[in-house]
Amino acid sequence: MDDNFSDDEFSDDNFFDQDEFFDEGVLFDDDDLDQLQSQQSLYDRWRPAIAAMAVLLTVVAISVVVNGDNTESNANNPNVITESTNVPLVTVPLTRTIKPGMKGDDVLRVQQRLAALHFDPGPQDSVFGQNTVQAVWAFEKLVMSTPRERATGVVTPSTWAIMQSDIQIKPRRDADTATHVEVYLPEQVLIVFKDGIPVVITHISSGSNEKWCEEVTISPGEDGNSTDAEIKRGICGEAITPPGIFYFYNRHQGMRESKLGTMYNPVYFNYNVAIHGAILVPLKPASHGCVRIPMSVARYFQAIVAYGDRVYVFDGVKEPEEYGSPVPPFDKPDPDYTTLPTVVPTTLPKSTATTIAGAPTTVAVSTP
Repeated sequence: MDDNFSDDEFSDDNFFDQDEFFDEGVLFDDDDLDQLQSQQSLYDRWRPAIAAMAVLLTVVAISVVVNGDNTESNANNPNVITESTNVPLVTVPLTRTIKPGMKGDDVLRVQQRLAALHFDPGPQDSVFGQNTVQAVWAFEKLVMSTPRERATGVVTPSTWAIMQSDIQIKPRRDADTATHVEVYLPEQVLIVFKDGIPVVITHISSGSNEKWCEEVTISPGEDGNSTDAEIKRGICGEAITPPGIFYFYNRHQGMRESKLGTMYNPVYFNYNVAIHGAILVPLKPASHGCVRIPMSVARYFQAIVAYGDRVYVFDGVKEPEEYGSPVPPFDKPDPDYTTLPTVVPTTLPKSTATTIAGAPTTVAVSTP
């Protein structure tokens, strides 16, 4: 075979100006090429839809796996029942991890889903604020069995897939009142049930189990103040929220000051221990013994509970019935507390007014 080809045979004009071309042993004429180009154009048009379907299938796959794991993790959680199904109720896939401060329609969908499950996210305003973070904390701890200290407050695609499951929250007790409250100290979660159905599920912060000594302000009518004015006292106590069985017996509206701190709309169930709103409701137990709830929940909490409603406090060690109704540790005066001394102004030398004849003014003359 002659390897000496002329330049004319393989010039650009001659080589590509053909009715057919050769590709890996297959001959294509002009009709075939047009069809191939048409198929390529069709793929380009449908490529976004194919990509979206891939994302959806990925989320579904994650949800099936996570729901399987979640069912196992909830085996020790008598509250949570997840419907056994291989077809999770995914509506719109989440394409990003939602974190505090983010905004958007996906944030609104998360808030709407939390509210549908009775985890109060605060205003459904498409803004991932602190109220929504606290609702996600409660969801993580109660439904996903996330240890309290590991709750993140963010919503990943897998968390969103779990939220779309057919989740049912059941009470641990059949109470003797139509409405009752269950407080879970290990999870730091509170649920109000009415006829066995959750009305609200919220994150809480209970007693820190630490000893404390502070100067406290006590409002009139609160324990330790029988006067008509606020007073200050030095008090020492133990920040314990006793487990057991109790009932609501008193309430106050608005902001109140007590030995245990500042309270908003408190409802009392064990002497001066109350469920009340607080500005700070951190992940860890941090109160002096009361059960803090977010302010957004405290605004209507008094409207959904009544005098005599049962309160069960679980500590994860023994059942509430085994404790009965123990009283909280009683406080005592701080032995080192002293009030600030009254400031007495320095005594100035006496002055007498002497009128000088012919003078237009009176001049003060000091006397020894």
